[in-house]
Amino acid sequence: MEQSLSPDDPRAVLDRLVSDRGEDYARLSRLIGRNPAYIQQFIKRGSPRRLSESDRATLAAYFRIDEVLLGGPQRASGPAGGAGQVLVAVPHLDVGASAGPGSVAEDERASALFGFDPRWLRKVSAQPQQLAIIRVEGDSMVPTLSHGDDIMVDPSDAAERLRDGIYVLRRDGVLMVKRIACPVAQRTGRVSIISDNGAYPREDGVAVEGLTIVGRVVWAGRRIS
Repeated sequence: MEQSLSPDDPRAVLDRLVSDRGEDYARLSRLIGRNPAYIQQFIKRGSPRRLSESDRATLAAYFRIDEVLLGGPQRASGPAGGAGQVLVAVPHLDVGASAGPGSVAEDERASALFGFDPRWLRKVSAQPQQLAIIRVEGDSMVPTLSHGDDIMVDPSDAAERLRDGIYVLRRDGVLMVKRIACPVAQRTGRVSIISDNGAYPREDGVAVEGLTIVGRVVWAGRRIS
């Protein structure tokens, strides 16, 4: 940087995030709909002096940090349901989880942000800051999940607490969404992988150690055409 900044200055925080996460200024600028030099000018020159509210919210959600770190105001807790309640942004990642033959997740970039009531998020996850939304691809989970549905995945609820339910998992490099039946009482280390669509075969006796459990599916939404 051209001038010395305190470590907690929003510009210093953002520059560290860019470096630590392997990001680049131009790509982040495009993420917030700005010209490619915008983030670099903000960090290096202090122009603009501060991020706009919408830009700050987008970047905070993308990096999964509190907006306060990027110059946002401290949020005071208000009455439940009160006017002006702040929603928590959950990133919609630009990947799909196969509910069919399989697809490879090559790029986990935030393509959009969905706003949720923080009280509701705390009911579905102990760590709502880790939540992410991805799309379903394929038909093997029909009728529970259909192609194009959005699902909210909780990475904090993964292999350590594995139990019966719907999970996003990675297997042989393929990201997929499946129902897992877990005979906890037997402690066998093996599970059943089930497609809700009966046209797809069920797999029993699958070793858990051969799977990467990305997270539990805690919510689903779909467009009504």
